[in-house]
Amino acid sequence: MSSEKTVDMLEKPSLRDSLMFLIPSLIGIFLFMTPVSYGGDVTIPIAILAKGSLAQLDSLAVPLVTFLVVASAVLTLATKLFKPKAVLSSPFLHGLLNPSTLWSVTRVLGAVFILMAFFQVGPGLVHSEDTGGLVLNDLLPTLLCVFFFAGLLLPLLINFGLLELIGCLMTKLMRPLFNLPGRSAVTSFASWLGDGSVGVLMTSKQYEQGIFTEREAAVIGTTFTAVSITFSLVVISTVGLEAYFLPFYGTVCLAGLVAAVIVPRLPPLSRKRDVFIDGTPREKDDELVPAGESSLSFGYKQAIGRAKQVKSLGSVAREGVHNAADMILGVLPVVMAVGTVALVIAETTPLFNWLGAPFVPLLELLQIPEAVQASTTVMVGFADMFLPAIMAASIESDLTRFVIAALSVSQLIFLSETGSLMLGSKVPVKLWELFVIFVLRTLVVLPVIALMAHLIF
Repeated sequence: MSSEKTVDMLEKPSLRDSLMFLIPSLIGIFLFMTPVSYGGDVTIPIAILAKGSLAQLDSLAVPLVTFLVVASAVLTLATKLFKPKAVLSSPFLHGLLNPSTLWSVTRVLGAVFILMAFFQVGPGLVHSEDTGGLVLNDLLPTLLCVFFFAGLLLPLLINFGLLELIGCLMTKLMRPLFNLPGRSAVTSFASWLGDGSVGVLMTSKQYEQGIFTEREAAVIGTTFTAVSITFSLVVISTVGLEAYFLPFYGTVCLAGLVAAVIVPRLPPLSRKRDVFIDGTPREKDDELVPAGESSLSFGYKQAIGRAKQVKSLGSVAREGVHNAADMILGVLPVVMAVGTVALVIAETTPLFNWLGAPFVPLLELLQIPEAVQASTTVMVGFADMFLPAIMAASIESDLTRFVIAALSVSQLIFLSETGSLMLGSKVPVKLWELFVIFVLRTLVVLPVIALMAHLIF
């Protein structure tokens, strides 16, 4: 697996080897991990590229994403029905256009929903501004641009040795606390500063490359693909408490840390296998620093060994194109299908109210004012993270609105985006597992958030 990158400890890297590691990695750090101020917000350059391209597309963004989702469904159906040799003989095209029956049906459903939303035909509950229209107009164009640039440029982060260096530096923290490789810190940092979808993409690609095991990919995808600082500010502003942003984000970070320690040690995450995508078990920690070596020197040697494996920049560019195509044609239809269904259920049925009812005693025990009204927002976040903040606007108590906002951000998994992304990616999680993890995270972080809210208000 990735342990093949180990180099001779006595070998001194050449200038070319060092530059092959340093230049792409520094560009990757700048694009994915460097906080910059843009439009009054703190974000990362890759997100700025996505926003800039979305602004350039303007009115073409929605028709373009509609075409791509429909094209994905049509090409998938054609592959299933006619089995063209050109597709089946290509590993990339075979993986892209010949998914399982379940995902093929999901792509077709996504295409049907997106056509209904685009042309405003069929049942209004599917294409309204609060359901399919929301996914099509507000979410998919942004994801299209994020997937394009993040997929294209992601090899700069993962192919040239940066993960190996960070892994060796961070393993002493990540292994004892979270039982994860040190390199998983890169994914968390990129999500925190940029977008959770970037974190899911990074996790999925590293799992496919044999860098993370099933358990590690599932834990990272459901635990460390945090909501960005920018979106957290939007949430706290929606509930009218933007003046409390610093204590709010501090509460979110504390709750997320507690959940990251506890939830992966519970089923279903604890039952995930520590095997790579090809079934090979993880036999040793390739980030373990040998005796007599410093973390920095060993990590640098590992990084140089990884950079040496790059055959040509052309192969890296092709991998970037494959990443982008895989996410755009493979995941966007899933987001449209699953996100629309989840929002229809949230908007037209009392299901999430029923699911939230058992939380009333817990909210009352935690002395949260307006507990009954607050309970209706607890589970609706599984459909979309922004819904609880919208529903909380009518609640009078500042403390309760604070708790709801912090909870919605800390729950992490929501089907209108990150949940659908994980289901559509190679990360080995099922829908019911996502729901159980969502509930566990809710139960773990709610007392932490309530305690902090009582200290603040």
